[in-house]
Formats: sequence, structure tokens, C-alpha cells
Amino acid sequence: MSHPTGIARLPSPPYYAVIFTSRRTDGDHGYGAMADKMAGLGSRCDGFLGLDSARGAEGLGITVSYWRDEAAIAAWKRDTEHQQAQRGGQQVWYADYEVRIAKVERAYGKPA
Repeated sequence: MSHPTGIARLPSPPYYAVIFTSRRTDGDHGYGAMADKMAGLGSRCDGFLGLDSARGAEGLGITVSYWRDEAAIAAWKRDTEHQQAQRGGQQVWYADYEVRIAKVERAYGKPA
């Protein structure tokens, strides 16, 4: 799933990417604990392949989760605990966000 450099190592495409771009509000307000909880919960979902995430000092973040298929993404979106986290994001943690879903058809990187 992940690599010591923090870059997810994934199977050969095709697979799907959920790209979550967000701008945080000020303060933690339980965000760090919930983010860790969601990463753990999501990683145990059937069809989860990996995760890449980064956040800049100004609060802009991008998290990309990788999934086997659209059915796995839909199941994750319906997860009760994930829905609670989504409400917290909408109400407390995010000043703005966008979710984009893309099919990855080709991928390459530095050889291992």
C-alpha cells in the first residue's frame, strides 16, 4: 500500500483515484484524530489500494485515495463513520473543498 517515501505503490492500472482538494479552517478542532481514524478505516475497506496526502503551511491539502473500482468508492462514501467525518468537514474543518473521481489508465514512476 505505501512506501517508505510516503508514495503509494499501486497495482498496474486500471484503477480509480478519488482526489480530495481542501482548504482547512484555522485550528485543529479534532481534525488530526479524525483524519488518522479515516485513513485507518478506509484502508480496511474492500477495494482500497492506497493513499497519498500532502498539506501546505497555508492550509491547502490534496489527498488522493486509490480504489479498485467505482463500487468500492461508493461503498466507502456510504460508510457511516465516513459520513460523520464528512459532516464534520463540511461544518468545522474545511473552508472549501472539491472531490474529483478519475479512472487511472496509465501510471509510471521511478524504478524501484
